Amino acid sequence: MKFARIVFNVAGIYGLIALLPQYFLESRIGQSSPPAITHPEYFYGFAGVGIAWQIVFLIIGSDPLRFRPLMLAALVEKFPFVISSVLLIANGRTAITFAVPVAIDFILGVLFLIAFIKTKQVAAAAA
Repeated sequence: MKFARIVFNVAGIYGLIALLPQYFLESRIGQSSPPAITHPEYFYGFAGVGIAWQIVFLIIGSDPLRFRPLMLAALVEKFPFVISSVLLIANGRTAITFAVPVAIDFILGVLFLIAFIKTKQVAAAAA
């Protein structure tokens, strides 16, 4: 259970550090990765949903056994993003530099899966 607690707390803190600055970077992102953001509602919507998920990760980390069912949703939060991003990179639709955050999410997704499996073993032993 300690493993799951660490994984989800680290993921939540990392995610907040990575996502909160997005609220102040809209124009800079448009300059460094043209074209400019044309639909800010999607951009800020993504940032808000992403931040909400980081809070969910911190909640899971506070009591992994109690919130174990949410780990499945956390896996859904990670893997579709990873799969679609890998396909976008492979088809040349986004920069290869995007592979770094994708790799981080892939690693976190694998760690989430391991945490899910390990907490089942702890729950079974406690029962």
